[in-house]
Amino acid sequence: MTRTIVASATREIVIGFDQPFCVIGERINPTGRKKLAAEMIEGNFDTVIKDALEQVAAGATMLDVNAGVTSVNPNETEPGLLVQTLEIVQGLVDVPLSIDSSVTAAIEAALKVAKGRPLINSVTGEEEKLEAILPLCKKYDVPVVAISNDETGISMDPDVRFAVAKKIVERAADYGIKSHDIVVDPLVMPIGALGSAGLQVFALLRRLREELKVNTTCGLSNISFGLPHRHGINAGFIPMVIGAGMTSAIMNPCRPQEMEAVRAANVLNGTDQNCGNWIMTYRDYRPAEGGATAAAVPAPSAGGGRRGGRAARAGAGARAE
Repeated sequence: MTRTIVASATREIVIGFDQPFCVIGERINPTGRKKLAAEMIEGNFDTVIKDALEQVAAGATMLDVNAGVTSVNPNETEPGLLVQTLEIVQGLVDVPLSIDSSVTAAIEAALKVAKGRPLINSVTGEEEKLEAILPLCKKYDVPVVAISNDETGISMDPDVRFAVAKKIVERAADYGIKSHDIVVDPLVMPIGALGSAGLQVFALLRRLREELKVNTTCGLSNISFGLPHRHGINAGFIPMVIGAGMTSAIMNPCRPQEMEAVRAANVLNGTDQNCGNWIMTYRDYRPAEGGATAAAVPAPSAGGGRRGGRAARAGAGARAE
């Protein structure tokens, strides 16, 4: 069984088909958040701290950390800012982290100070990216998100996206990196623009699980981009992609409706043993007046973690706020 190990200084998490769905909190990302970007540029990390604590309290298994505040000289500005952000976050919470950057120098700088075993987000099928990122994965012994696009861009043909994923897995093997350390992002397209987007990703996930035997992730809210009431679509999408074989997602854990869907899928998938996490989270649940859903007190953790040991740039849509 494929098992991808990630860890903080004190907590180890297993991403796998037989594990609870891994929720990777997306909020520490200034992309599309002008206020957060301005704060980070000024050295103000109040929102970063708030987002880190709130996401873990809401049930995030991991946190994605991105410091891409500007497209101007990112090779000069991003490494130091990413390191600073990462150190603040890992000093606050004990969940594993995803190091999210398109700047290779920033990824390596962050790897030097990261505790435990973080996840790199990400590598694509582009030769330049493969040659830059895969040696870092080998050197620091860390897993990586593999995004299914290459020099030709994002293909609308799911067979092409599968072929790109296979290429990345094979190239990683050339560096001595095992397939269980490749977490493939098959690229979720907006259903409002491409009516077959859901069917495409479900079919791709089954192939990735059965043929490549790799774990998978996605920028979850891409599916609902451009539609009203996005969280309803996202919540419906979650159990369907989990049923098709997806094992993690970069998403907003502070949306109760979406986290409820994750926890319910874990129960029905048999990865929430004896329904323990569901019961602990919702034992004090009370419906709100008028039939609206009341938010339950979140569980301490949503993921398949155990003590001990040590959102998508290539996606087609913006994160749901």
